[in-house]
Amino acid sequence: MEQYIQRENYLRQLIARRDNGEIKIITGPRRSGKSWLLNRIYKDYLIGEGVPEENIIIVSLDTDDEEEFGDLTDRHTLKSYIYSRMQSADSHYYIILDEVQEVDGFEKLVNGLNAKDNTDIYITGSNSHFLSSDIKTIFRGRGDEIRVCPFSFKEFCTDRTEPISELWKEYYTYGGMPGLLKQSTPEQKVAYLQRLWNKTYLDDVVERHHVKNREALSAMADALCSSIGSLTNPNRISNVLKSVQNMKIDSETISNYITYLEEAFLFEGAKRYNIKGNKYYDSIKKYYAVDVGLRNAKLNFRQQEVTHIMENVIYNELRMSGFTVDVGLVEVREMRDGKQAYIQYEVDFIASNGTDKYYIQSAFAIDDEEKRQQELNSLLKIDDSFRKIVIVGNDIAEYTDDKGIRFMGLFQFLLTGLGSR
Repeated sequence: MEQYIQRENYLRQLIARRDNGEIKIITGPRRSGKSWLLNRIYKDYLIGEGVPEENIIIVSLDTDDEEEFGDLTDRHTLKSYIYSRMQSADSHYYIILDEVQEVDGFEKLVNGLNAKDNTDIYITGSNSHFLSSDIKTIFRGRGDEIRVCPFSFKEFCTDRTEPISELWKEYYTYGGMPGLLKQSTPEQKVAYLQRLWNKTYLDDVVERHHVKNREALSAMADALCSSIGSLTNPNRISNVLKSVQNMKIDSETISNYITYLEEAFLFEGAKRYNIKGNKYYDSIKKYYAVDVGLRNAKLNFRQQEVTHIMENVIYNELRMSGFTVDVGLVEVREMRDGKQAYIQYEVDFIASNGTDKYYIQSAFAIDDEEKRQQELNSLLKIDDSFRKIVIVGNDIAEYTDDKGIRFMGLFQFLLTGLGSR
């Protein structure tokens, strides 16, 4: 059997949802491996469990190949094709519809198939618009989402024998898009990533949302890529574009463009949360790229600040591990220049999964005591009992200091996670 990266995290999620009566919705950016996950990894699993191959019906809708069945993006043609494959009412069928958003009115077909007793339905989509706020309505409360991301660093290291420091350099430069496995030289990798931006992602957003100013959309994407790990909002981005590129785009248009790119799963915004005040600041966020290689390619590899890239990778790893992630603010009253003042301290991440909660600082290097205290200041101002962690770019041995703050190396975190301590 052909060897490939198993994507065990996602396979486990699919297995846990098998035959649960719900529509499994696999989302994520284009070319992130959704099709491979279902059409190869999950199909191989089902066949290994004794499911006849003819009972696994796979339809790829993101293609111009109409073969002998006609245009399957037409709902009625697609329905006829699927039912023609379901030969027996006594057999159980697994139906996989890849890039289902290409079909107008797909929800009627999907809901109808799911209502049958002998079907288990899986669909993929590269745009969250059709399944965000409306998911409970269009799938009648029976939609179960699995978000697929590009390769994590751990997946990226599968079957690789190079020193981990060399693998890290490659990963933070080119990222984890699965298609890179077929690109053998740096030039090929750069061309592939830039082709994804120009011929796949931007084209898709422009076409889907009827964007008239493609140049402005691209410039706005550059601005988001440049600002990873920094607090920003549409007004700030508008001002940056005006001052740096002499491009006038109003904040409402910027806000719409950000939404489009988030819906295409290219960026995620992390809200700012006041830890002591127990409130969110809706007007400002930090944005992170779903893949640092795509981010670097969008900027022509001009801005490769490893500190910001490390922070982005940590954010992505937390999200892939099932955490919701906010950026934190601790506001305390202190003496400054002989006067009482409110001072704000930043916490890089507040990660929560319902049972566990962590306050996390990303520190590329802690070279001296001054830097150490700088990283600890915000954590020491938090007076609750949730765990506090500093992830250090250096390859250090894990330890916990006398204040209960845990220090761990980046590679340990990326390969083993936060653990249960």
